[in-house]
Amino acid sequence: RADSSSIPGGGAGGLFQYPRRQCGPAHSELGVKMAAGDAVKSEPHRPGTFKQPNKQHKTGRHRSKGGLDRDSRGRVNVKTISKKLRKDLRKHDRRHKANQIRQQKRDAVLTEKRILGSKDGPPHLVGVIVLHSGTSARDSLRLIQSIQNSSVYNQGEDGDRFGLVCPAFKQRFYFTRVSPGDIHAALDLAKVADTLMFVLDPYEGWDSYGDFCLSCLFAQGLPSHVFVVQGINELPVKKRTDAKKNVRKMLEKRFLDAKPFHLDSEQEAVLVIRHIALQKQRHIAFRDRRSYLLAEQVAFEASDESGLVGTLKVSGYVRGHGLNVNRLIHIVGHGDFQMRQIDGPPDPMPLNPKPTKKREDVEMKTPGTEMEEDLKILMKADPRKQESLETEVVPDPMEGEQTWPTDEELQEAEDAMKESRKIVRRVPKGTSDYQAAWIVDDEGAIDDEEGSDEDMEEDELMGETVSHDSDESDAEEESGEECETMTVSESIRDDNYDEKIDEEEERLMLEKYKQERMDEMFPDEVDTPKDVAARVRFQKYRGLKSFRTSPWDPKENLPRDYARIFQFQNFARTKKRILNEIEEEEEGAMPGWYVTVHICNVPNSVMESFKTEVPLVLFTLLPHEQKMSVIHFLLRRHPNNTEPIRSKEEMVFHCGCRRFRAPPLYSQHTAANKFKYERFVRSNNTIVGSVYGPIIFPPASVLMFKQRANGMHDLIATGSVLKVDPDRVIVKRITISGHPFKIMTKTSVVRYMFFNREDVQWFKPVELRTKWGRRGHIKESLGTHGHMKCLFDGQLKSQDTVLMNLYKRVFPKWAFDPHVPNPVTWAKSESIDNVQLIEMD
Repeated sequence: RADSSSIPGGGAGGLFQYPRRQCGPAHSELGVKMAAGDAVKSEPHRPGTFKQPNKQHKTGRHRSKGGLDRDSRGRVNVKTISKKLRKDLRKHDRRHKANQIRQQKRDAVLTEKRILGSKDGPPHLVGVIVLHSGTSARDSLRLIQSIQNSSVYNQGEDGDRFGLVCPAFKQRFYFTRVSPGDIHAALDLAKVADTLMFVLDPYEGWDSYGDFCLSCLFAQGLPSHVFVVQGINELPVKKRTDAKKNVRKMLEKRFLDAKPFHLDSEQEAVLVIRHIALQKQRHIAFRDRRSYLLAEQVAFEASDESGLVGTLKVSGYVRGHGLNVNRLIHIVGHGDFQMRQIDGPPDPMPLNPKPTKKREDVEMKTPGTEMEEDLKILMKADPRKQESLETEVVPDPMEGEQTWPTDEELQEAEDAMKESRKIVRRVPKGTSDYQAAWIVDDEGAIDDEEGSDEDMEEDELMGETVSHDSDESDAEEESGEECETMTVSESIRDDNYDEKIDEEEERLMLEKYKQERMDEMFPDEVDTPKDVAARVRFQKYRGLKSFRTSPWDPKENLPRDYARIFQFQNFARTKKRILNEIEEEEEGAMPGWYVTVHICNVPNSVMESFKTEVPLVLFTLLPHEQKMSVIHFLLRRHPNNTEPIRSKEEMVFHCGCRRFRAPPLYSQHTAANKFKYERFVRSNNTIVGSVYGPIIFPPASVLMFKQRANGMHDLIATGSVLKVDPDRVIVKRITISGHPFKIMTKTSVVRYMFFNREDVQWFKPVELRTKWGRRGHIKESLGTHGHMKCLFDGQLKSQDTVLMNLYKRVFPKWAFDPHVPNPVTWAKSESIDNVQLIEMD
């Protein structure tokens, strides 16, 4: 062997190679022959006797790829081609496609940002809201109007509304202010405003009303905002730093990245305007899918001699989507109406950079002048395409029912019943039918049919009375419970304090606190009445083997109000189709146009309610949104409210662009096909409120208020629209309790659940459970006082309680009222809201 170190590539880490051996004469001769082309042919390999047979491939029941290729004969499906093109992109192609999508999104955002306030878009709408009663916004607006090289278009005598054109920013703005303390006006302005400018107090920031207003705006959907503080320079020099720190500290509680702007000079006003123009706009999903506008000019033309109803002409800039004249329009706070036509008057606030001289007061043209010169009719309503104002279905009482029998038919049926009536009597054994007919009735004789008829009548009467009582309140069901006392904390000393307290209201509030506490301690428990049979008192209830899995037909025993509402076959599919149609719709007035909308059959009260400090807001409705159905809201209790809220109490709802009053029905929010009814709104718990109301497609915010006796509105809960579904099964549960009297191994004698033998037999099929987890059923009745022998899956404890759950379906109450009165200025309640401890005697 040769030394590995002398071989190229050998050594440590190298590839070891063996040296070539020198060829002898025979090998060299063979190599010459092969080089000459006369190569020796090698024989092929011949398998031996022990050949291994390989199994053939079995494709199974499906055809193989080769078989599919042979059958298709080169034909390729179109979907396969498209999928192949989409999948088989190379790496640089995929990267290029992602860059294109990113650039398109970036361009769309920049276009949307640049068009707002420009000549092609609507003016930047800025709503001014004062958050402190000791602060005024007029000085701030006066400073903004004094910006150099800007044109001011004043529309109001007091300066609450004006347009501002700034050639330096090449943008135009429209400022409007709402009156302090009017929560409805603030919420309506926030529905359409691009930016909200909050005016703070230099000492306290905001007061209790300001905090209440911010809570409502957060729940509804807060657009882009800016905070201004006026009066910092008027403070002493030593107190300015502390005042600035206090304001920033207060803002950090609600807004993490908020920065307050000082507004004491014209230079600071320019900074505020620049920040409003350049800041990022927040999107509110509800209004992005609809067309809306803020009324700047309003005129009314009476259609009859009385002057109560006429045509309302509203002028303003179209925002959101395009405005289609065939859609319905909703005037916030007044109702739904139809449009007749849309006019295109000249723009009263053009973006013209040519004039540099400041115009302090350029009044806008009157509506009459606009109608006369350069008026263009953009669109007229088509009666064939225009949506109707139908809100309810007119129920036909004879639809799906049999014809009512005549008096003759009723008399014949009654005579036939009398002839065929059979009486059951106790007779001696072997007595014939003829002999039994002459036997005089004893006291114990029973007429089966008469007794059943009387029982049915009594059941109906008692059922109506008792169900009415149980639906109105749970207090009447639990009237025989033990007394309660409540500890009330000492209030601030006031000589006239008792004169401000309403004793009846205090008594009702105390009773509600007791009921809420009792329902929390003993959920759904009801005492069995002694004077009424349990089978009569609870005749509308049924037992369920399992609340989760037992079936319940949603079309069973529906109320008459269900004949008046509309229902979707598939709500999600209808919503998707309508939103796609809205995106593809191109006809109508485009966003940014200044238009005049003619609204038909509007009452004169709408014109009378139009004021400079109260915005008039218009929203277009999507198809079907004027129709009534059962709408469900996903609600969560507001942390600042601790008052007990019972189900079926009338509440004020702000849902999307609508305001209405309705009594909600509360239920649990779970993933099931049945939902348990809740008697009270619990804190730190999400519930579902169901009401009869107009259809609205989510997403949309929901605010639930309660009106006090003095006219104030308290914020109770906030949330969003869940869905529109009349088939949601809301089940009310009641629990009847009993106590073990005698305890054996697996059987026990239970008493105090029923008080007669018939009730025990009636509820015998219903399953029993105990608070300690045992399950069982009624085996037999003992005696005539309601004692019963029950069989359980284990031995009971002496301190255990036997329970029986009964269920019935409940429906909302039809009490929809679209009229909501304007609330008085909100103030913090002085009632006993802070009471938390309730002692049970």
